[in-house]
Amino acid sequence: MSAEPTPPLATIAVALRRERDRVGISLTELARRAGIAKSTLSQLESGVGNPSVETLWALGVALGVPFSRLVEPPAAAVRVVRAGDGPRIRSEHADLTATLLAAGTAHIRRDVYLLELEPGTVRTAESHTPRSVEHIVVGAGRLRVGPEGDLVELGPGDYATFPGDVPHRYEALAPGTFAVLVMEHP
Repeated sequence: MSAEPTPPLATIAVALRRERDRVGISLTELARRAGIAKSTLSQLESGVGNPSVETLWALGVALGVPFSRLVEPPAAAVRVVRAGDGPRIRSEHADLTATLLAAGTAHIRRDVYLLELEPGTVRTAESHTPRSVEHIVVGAGRLRVGPEGDLVELGPGDYATFPGDVPHRYEALAPGTFAVLVMEHP
């Protein structure tokens, strides 16, 4: 079931109230700081009116937020990826499938993957971008993972983190191994 997109004026109204409350100022004070009429701001917070780019820009500056925060619909608070859904990527060199669960944004650069591995082959990964870090939690099975020369063995519930900017590997030690991998990139 997909929700209908929020109309732009409703998005602006919610964003203005949210940001004004965050800053802790009155309607009158925000109107004064932005150089607009209090009645105009009141209408916008009620979801009526026809704000110009300049008006929204002035409100963003007065609130200390980018213009986009006032006009972009909020992301869903809860996002679900059901088992078996999501883009699945298979390794060419190992019995490993990675499912992208979440990608980072321009400001938060991290990717979340579900890894499914079977014993018999090793997935060797080249160095990622400088200062990359990998975090892994094993959900089932056993896994040998980490940088070449500093490998660790993990079981269900075990967590490890290691530099992703050096060659590293993933090796299943038991059938049905799966893990969650979070990759951080600078």
